Amino acid sequence: MTLLILMIVAAMAFAFWSASRAAAERAEAVGRDACRAAGVQWLDQSVHAIGIRLYRQESGWLGFERTFRFDYSINGEDRHVGKLVLRGERLVAFTGPVTREPSALH
Repeated sequence: MTLLILMIVAAMAFAFWSASRAAAERAEAVGRDACRAAGVQWLDQSVHAIGIRLYRQESGWLGFERTFRFDYSINGEDRHVGKLVLRGERLVAFTGPVTREPSALH
């Protein structure tokens, strides 16, 4: 019985770790793409998890909302902080570099 409980806890820990890594990789791609689109330099080539909280999904189940930060530079001599929030794989909030020229509306 103890071994079964230990295996369940280990499986839950692995699932949480795997979902966290997937969210970090998604956040990294979003931050990198935003910096590229804005024409700024993405610093440190990474994102840092700064927060996690529970939220209720549209289906009624609980999910994790993860907050990440990243650094970017406009001219190579400064440092600015960007922040993004993911609910699962979906980007729900973004603060950071914006494109220099407005894109055409369709």
